[in-house]
Amino acid sequence: MIGSNVLLQSDVEQEMHLSALEPLQVLPGQNTTASALRRLIDRTLILEQMKQQQQPVSTPEPELSSAMAELKKQIPACEQFHCETTAGWDRFLQSNGLTEQVVRDRWSQRTAMLQFIDIRFRSGIRISPDQIAAYYQKTLAPALEKDNQKPPPLADVSSRIREILLEQQVSGLFQDWLSSLHDQGNVQIVDQAYSAELESKPTTGDQ
Repeated sequence: MIGSNVLLQSDVEQEMHLSALEPLQVLPGQNTTASALRRLIDRTLILEQMKQQQQPVSTPEPELSSAMAELKKQIPACEQFHCETTAGWDRFLQSNGLTEQVVRDRWSQRTAMLQFIDIRFRSGIRISPDQIAAYYQKTLAPALEKDNQKPPPLADVSSRIREILLEQQVSGLFQDWLSSLHDQGNVQIVDQAYSAELESKPTTGDQ
């Protein structure tokens, strides 16, 4: 429970399915129930802050359609499904237990959240092309190859890698802010199994 928001087991399960949209950040082997719950808690707290500050919590349709088109280029598994086609995208969604509406709602929120975080934390931070290439070569490509997935071209994922590196750069400020939100948000974990796991692992900034 987060304030008046009740998070259910079904919400956690859906969050685990939604990780299929974030293979560049939720790397193979990292999508556990505890990590999904942490992502869900963080997102709920941030959205509550955005509402309190009267910031938009969704993305206008033209911008969302553009973001969705970029998303399909950034998911390695989309190459085999041919996500550029309607039928291929539908097959990808079905294979991951997702629907078009759930994905559009999630990506609309995510895009709005990134804009909010960018304004609040990222002023003055610059990520160089060399840093992007290093993350691709040393972290992303090896992780995907280990999971028998073909890494997408660097050009297709450079913008997403930039976002990840920016998130890492501001992680200290962002984590302090999230910690204060956790305190203010009266987060209560009813399921003791989840509670034990969350207490043993710090909350991440993954969105």
